Amino acid sequence: MPVDFLSDDQVSRFGRFAAVPSPGELEQFFRLDAQALALARGKRAPANRLGWAVQWGCVRMLGVFPTEDLSVVPAAVVRFAAEQLDIGPEEFADYGARRQNRYEHAWEIRDACGYREFPAAEDEVRAFLAARVWASLEGPRALFDRAVVWLVDSRVLLPGITTLTRLVAEVRASESTALYRTLNEAVPDDLRQSMRDLLKVPDGKRVSELERLRTPPMRVSGTAMTAALERAKEVQGLGAHLVPTSVVPAARMSGLARYGMGSKAPTLRDLEESRKTATLLATVQHLETATVDDALDLLDVLMSSRLLSRAERVGKEEKLRSLPRLRRAAGRVAKAVGVLLETAPATDTGELVSVVDAWSAIERSCPARSSPRPSRSSPRSSPRRRGMRTRSGGPRSPPATAPCAASSGCWSTSSTSAPCRPAPRW
Repeated sequence: MPVDFLSDDQVSRFGRFAAVPSPGELEQFFRLDAQALALARGKRAPANRLGWAVQWGCVRMLGVFPTEDLSVVPAAVVRFAAEQLDIGPEEFADYGARRQNRYEHAWEIRDACGYREFPAAEDEVRAFLAARVWASLEGPRALFDRAVVWLVDSRVLLPGITTLTRLVAEVRASESTALYRTLNEAVPDDLRQSMRDLLKVPDGKRVSELERLRTPPMRVSGTAMTAALERAKEVQGLGAHLVPTSVVPAARMSGLARYGMGSKAPTLRDLEESRKTATLLATVQHLETATVDDALDLLDVLMSSRLLSRAERVGKEEKLRSLPRLRRAAGRVAKAVGVLLETAPATDTGELVSVVDAWSAIERSCPARSSPRPSRSSPRSSPRRRGMRTRSGGPRSPPATAPCAASSGCWSTSSTSAPCRPAPRW
């Protein structure tokens, strides 16, 4: 099976050194423990001791033994292992003189350190990959890398790159099929038919019903708000929220919904039946939330742009109209405060200035009314009362006067005996 989904970098570093190991990696993978140090020193030739130590570290870091090509081992690795055995690094060149020694050392390390061949752990790898496929949205490349890391950590020797690639593809396809089948079996027949009808283009329309429901409101108006509410009501009426989907992880449901929201109706129609139903179910369930969110967002924009902004604009206009009055009032207050500050607390004779005197000074400087009160005019000074005539055209006779009952010096035109103000002296 081809490994076309792998990148060139993944192929080049599979079972090989991608770069020179860092000092931390040398300490982690190539520092010989007591058992490894004893087994390495048990070899007679210096080249075999050094070669055994290098292979021990390589399988711990890479998951494979470099039995075929020793040139792939970086010089820093050889020097680090040689320093621990008190051997010169140049001895490593003689390690390949007898090829059988490499395989014998690899088998010895495998048995001593508890490494397993891949066929013995294939079921465990399948279970690990199946759990990742079911619960996550990782693609084949990410699954391949996770499988390599799991094999190295679990002390399983890496298989060929084609074998591992085929396994990743098989597990991913089988688990995805099981997920589609689970969702398809949970959907009622009427809902399944209603969702398939969404992929059709009605007569006289240019887009499918699914595309219409996927399109959010584009305008800010009352009509658009009504249409957004009707859109949410129509999606809720399909009843996709009644289908139990708790057995499927939320990440997989969101992945299916993202694919359904971004794909065209013809693409969805060409999917396999169970996958099509699962994709449409996840898409409609996503739309149930998205349509309500779109309606709320539109309502928020309407409130802020139409109602609140209008009230704010009216408030600003009222504020601008009140500024002249506020300016005049502030000037009067400032003038009154100035008079109060300039008023001495006591007179030259030492008498304290009372609050009444200070207030009188403020009133003289800042009168309560800017325009004087209109004075009451007497009948003699009123120009309209002079020469007034009756309806017949003749002059009106002056009103009869009678002495006031309160005083002989008070004259009143009223016939009542209530006291009145003194008569003016002409």
